[in-house]
Amino acid sequence: MPLKITVIGTGYLGATHAAAMAELGFEVLGLDVVPEKIEMLQRGEVPMYEPGLEELLRRHVAGIEGSTGRLRFTTSYEEAGAFGEVHFVCVNTPQKHGEYACDMSYVDSAFDALAPHLTRPTLVVGKSTVPVGSAARLAKRLAAAAPAGEAAELAWNPEFLREGFAVQDTLHPDRIVAGVTSERAEELLREVYATPLAEGSPFVVTDFPTAELVKTAANAFLATKISYINAMAEICEAADGDVVKLAEALGHDERIGKKFLRAGIGFGGGCLPKDLRAFMARAGELGVDQALTFLREIDSINMRRRGHMVELAREAVGGSFLGKRVAVLGATFKPDSDDVRDSPALNVAGQIHLQGGQVTVYDPKGMENARRVFPTLGYADSPLAAVRGADVVLHLTEWSEFRELDPAELGDAVSERRILDGRNALDPGLWRKAGWTYRALGRPQA
Repeated sequence: MPLKITVIGTGYLGATHAAAMAELGFEVLGLDVVPEKIEMLQRGEVPMYEPGLEELLRRHVAGIEGSTGRLRFTTSYEEAGAFGEVHFVCVNTPQKHGEYACDMSYVDSAFDALAPHLTRPTLVVGKSTVPVGSAARLAKRLAAAAPAGEAAELAWNPEFLREGFAVQDTLHPDRIVAGVTSERAEELLREVYATPLAEGSPFVVTDFPTAELVKTAANAFLATKISYINAMAEICEAADGDVVKLAEALGHDERIGKKFLRAGIGFGGGCLPKDLRAFMARAGELGVDQALTFLREIDSINMRRRGHMVELAREAVGGSFLGKRVAVLGATFKPDSDDVRDSPALNVAGQIHLQGGQVTVYDPKGMENARRVFPTLGYADSPLAAVRGADVVLHLTEWSEFRELDPAELGDAVSERRILDGRNALDPGLWRKAGWTYRALGRPQA
């Protein structure tokens, strides 16, 4: 019989993991403490935009016509404890308010609520991104609170999901990391991931600390690469170089590679910035803060890019935003997502608005979330409507829809044909040919 799996926390990570486990053939029970979220998932609807996730969910949720019925949802920890043989903990670990450190309260609460219902040998698997050292503490907490005692084991199995590719990354991971303390835990995780392992996904077995460090180390490296090319963009602007050509040349070096070398207004989202800061905070707690001092500059470079885009926009409209109309194409922190958490695009839009600009935003999927964060901004239902009467257009999220826009058609709607490409993703020649003044970060103005 296939293993019975529970997924604790059904947000972005948990909903994706639960649906993917059902797709791999397991009986799955998803748990969340928010009844509205559970009701939505039981209808086969997801509370966020993620390509392919809703279709995957509807293929397996019990009660939906034509589904396998392998996936159910509950708000009961008692039911989850009785049901599951393997429990995945997928709750959020946000940044603490006013601090760099990670807020572990949701993880601790999940363990405390689940443990009293673990009456038989079981494996609890942490997937949340946590400070190194958390797993050892939680393993002791679990064994002390569970009726099964030490037979309620812990493993740490970090997630590496990319928003926009989460379904693919769960079903076909580029690596599976298993932080375990027993052969039994390793064997159970190998059983869970038997299908991707058969397809060739690498399986890396580690201790707890190493497994916890993999995710934060990976995010810190990616952040470093992004901020590096953005620092080079600053140099290119000062020296009249072209950061796009520079990145192309660097990318041909196989030691460096092409990915994450597109200069722009920097990274955002719910993971990279807060994981970077939590990593620095934890290093300080361990007494090795000097090892990660460089990450402070990585963070600083990233935040500086947003301010620089605001300065370029102000310069483009004559030195002041007062009485000027600014169109912003993009609100999400990246394309193929509706996530506006720590979005550079929305941050730039908000700064311009606070400085007196009349800002109108359009985004293919993030409008509803953007309105909740910045209700005072203007919003339009199409790119054409967003740019109508604009003195400058800012391209700040690299949706494919924006690359396909007709510069001539948009040119007929704006007040002035000025565009600032904050993602270096548009074709400069195409826009300039249509009479636009085109400028991008780190590139010559003409």
